[in-house]
Amino acid sequence: MSSELVHLDVADGVATITLDSEHNRNALSRQLVTELREHLAAAEGDPEAKVVVIRSAHRVFCSGADLSEAATGSMEEGARAIIDLQRRITTSVKPVVVVLAGPVRAGGLGIVGAADLVLAAESVTFALTEVRLAVAPAVISVTLLERFTSRTAADLFLTGRTFSAAEAVAAGLVTRTVPDAELEVALAELLAGLSLGYPQGFRETKALLNHDVVARIDALGDDVAALSARLFGSDEAREAMLAFLNRAKG
Repeated sequence: MSSELVHLDVADGVATITLDSEHNRNALSRQLVTELREHLAAAEGDPEAKVVVIRSAHRVFCSGADLSEAATGSMEEGARAIIDLQRRITTSVKPVVVVLAGPVRAGGLGIVGAADLVLAAESVTFALTEVRLAVAPAVISVTLLERFTSRTAADLFLTGRTFSAAEAVAAGLVTRTVPDAELEVALAELLAGLSLGYPQGFRETKALLNHDVVARIDALGDDVAALSARLFGSDEAREAMLAFLNRAKG
């Protein structure tokens, strides 16, 4: 039995979900995505939790798709799971806060894009590197294209360049940045403010805020999941992924 890669702790009205797959920098493996979805469902149903926080136990928040899995098998099931994961976050009746203390890459930005509030340390960097692996940010486009302007999306999707936390705020991806040493204090302040809200207020306000992104997920989810599976299964993508994995080993 594999050890748990995602942990759930409920205390003081907050359900904290912690990604803890250090060996692959919290890559979106089947196990990690499954456990994250299960813990989100558990937090949703826990009457003691008013707010959900998603964070990492280690420096990297998420490195994107698990390329070792992607290079050796079909990604269709995984693509659909990530669509479902984003929908669970956006339709949760509880505010979902993502806390970033380290880098976020590729598919990990889908979790960030789906969240209601995102607090990031100033040193955090982001990159949508899919084009460099002969694929596209297909399944995460359902949330990111609701956050970015079309020009910002074109820049970040096509270049694959690394961008800063300050740029992420300007792009509409991150709510606020704080100096690295102040991240925990800022989170405590944010949670204190959220503790004053009522469940009905959260539920109905989230429905207003996330109406368009949920509609986009429902309209396009099947199509982008199929597109993602087709691209990851292509000879060009497999060649690019194997080259990347070989470089990482070297």
